[in-house]
Amino acid sequence: MDERRELEELKAKLEQWSYEYYVLDTPTASDYDYDMALRQLENIEAAHPDWVTPDSPTQRVGGQAIDQFHSVEHPVPLESLQDVFSVEELGEFCTKVGEALEDVELDVEPKVDGLSVALEYENGVFVRGATRGDGRVGEDVTENLKTIRAIPMKLPEALPRLIVRGEVYMPKKVFHALNAVREEKGQPLFANPRNAAAGSLRQLDPKIAAQRKLSILVFNIQLAEGKSFETHTETLEYLKSQRFRVIPYTLCKTAEECAGEIERIGDSRESYDFDIDGAVVKVNRLRDRETLGSTAKFPRWAAAYKYPPEEKPTKVKEIVVQVGRTGVLTPKAVVEPVRLAGTTVQNVTLHNQDYITEKDIRIGDTVLVRKAGEIIPEVVEVLKDKRPDGTQPYTLPTTCPVCGAAVERDEDGAHYRCTGAECPAQLLRTISHFASRDAMDIEGLGEAVVEALVNAGLIRTPGDLYFLKAEDVAKLERMGKKSAENLTAAIEKSKGQDLSRLLYAFGIRQVGAKAGKVLAARFGSLDALAAASEEELTAVEDVGEITARSLREWLESPQSRHLIERLREAGVNFETTLAPVGDALVGQTFVLTGELSRFTRKEATERLEALGAKVSGSVSKKTSYVVAGEAAGSKLQKANGLGIPVLSEDDLVALLAKHEGQ
Repeated sequence: MDERRELEELKAKLEQWSYEYYVLDTPTASDYDYDMALRQLENIEAAHPDWVTPDSPTQRVGGQAIDQFHSVEHPVPLESLQDVFSVEELGEFCTKVGEALEDVELDVEPKVDGLSVALEYENGVFVRGATRGDGRVGEDVTENLKTIRAIPMKLPEALPRLIVRGEVYMPKKVFHALNAVREEKGQPLFANPRNAAAGSLRQLDPKIAAQRKLSILVFNIQLAEGKSFETHTETLEYLKSQRFRVIPYTLCKTAEECAGEIERIGDSRESYDFDIDGAVVKVNRLRDRETLGSTAKFPRWAAAYKYPPEEKPTKVKEIVVQVGRTGVLTPKAVVEPVRLAGTTVQNVTLHNQDYITEKDIRIGDTVLVRKAGEIIPEVVEVLKDKRPDGTQPYTLPTTCPVCGAAVERDEDGAHYRCTGAECPAQLLRTISHFASRDAMDIEGLGEAVVEALVNAGLIRTPGDLYFLKAEDVAKLERMGKKSAENLTAAIEKSKGQDLSRLLYAFGIRQVGAKAGKVLAARFGSLDALAAASEEELTAVEDVGEITARSLREWLESPQSRHLIERLREAGVNFETTLAPVGDALVGQTFVLTGELSRFTRKEATERLEALGAKVSGSVSKKTSYVVAGEAAGSKLQKANGLGIPVLSEDDLVALLAKHEGQ
């Protein structure tokens, strides 16, 4: 088959499969078949780069990360709607509409709780997408919108210009899975799918947006050159024919019918894969909309009904504490089962000690609960008139409920954290971090392999890595003899890593890669560092009281001492080859931007830091110099705007040469 023809057939096949999977929810191809066809298309396009078009399925996650979003002026404003909060207010809206129109027809739709966007097509091809912004000017998020598989890249009918409005959202299953991962890692949870969708769509890197698996429902045509319609529902049916996912709708005649449909939508909210924050009532005939017009703020032909939050009392049976992968202690209230927003709630997040103390939540209390953003159960208030005698204020444990190590409060936040170097709850993260590129750099020891080793009982601490036997590793699923030998060889090789990497690998709070280098260069060996007092530690440049205290407490912990002795027994290097850090550039902050030709960004950073300088990723008034390589972007512009001195790569080379020989 001719390659050009094969390319077009592959594009059409992949778009059809995406449409069936993401729009119709009736997939006809397996994930494997899709992946193989996509790879085949990628191979053809790699051989013929001039054949790549914007509507190709390969371009959905092809964009590069950007520095910022650019503004887009909407040709047709994306108006907001007036809110109504009761059946009475809904009746008033319907009455006003009925007084101005004859034989009115009303369309009722669920109101998706997401992020409103405009999608623009030229000659049937998706060319631009923007957020609503203030309704008149939004942000260009085209590359991120391309990652949403429910958005067609090419339409069956090629109108000269078509602009449609839709709501980007995160499906509930995706939201719950994302929050579960964030909770395991000790990261802040998204309050609701809307926040998660908004944060995902505004990622500067489209590849991150793609991982969030967003979707969209389209609900309006803003502009359609060469096409005319009589009713709103006619436009929705047209959008369906163009392969968009379209909002479900119901036509009504009276306020009573609208109220009934709104109640039905509210009762069935759990059946949708998207979160809703109300229902929308719209006049259906487009000429009637023109008759009604708009106020300065809202169209007179539509209203958004907002459901009141559902709150119910329940009793706190106990408070349990979980330890996340980062060591953060997270309290949860186990409550008597209560039905909220269509689901049964038995556990309510209590966030942290400050939250518990502020609301004075105790075991045995009767509390009023609701779902924040209709998703996460939370305590609204304690019904203290129902508090039984003898209850006591609740405080988090001072030792880890998993390993018994001391618990400390973050200096810069409300979290309490386990300090155990060998805490089982943190094992996956601890070992994954220990083996990471900037730490011990153990090739092939990714999170999946770590999990397999832990589940097989082969490792319980990072020190156990150095006692693994290739024959035991080879028994793991998907490992094999050769892979096991490569892994154990990589672990053996890591024994020789510099002390600076080992210090970072330990995961000590406040001790990052840069601090590891500074400490290694200053003390020379782990034993010398372990013998240093807090006063000696704080005398080191960039090591403050908090870091010094964190270091001392970690080094004195029984679990840490056991880990260190385990590593010593294995023959892991405890010394450094780093020269003591100089002071020629102490107090100066550099920002690197653009492409450097004489050394990598990492090499330039290391050489500047060796002279005592700080290297930052962003420009501010505190920046001393900006080093601008080829194709320098917004950081260079900001430096010029702030009047910060700019160095060329030649200037940087001269600066390093001047001070490194001193």
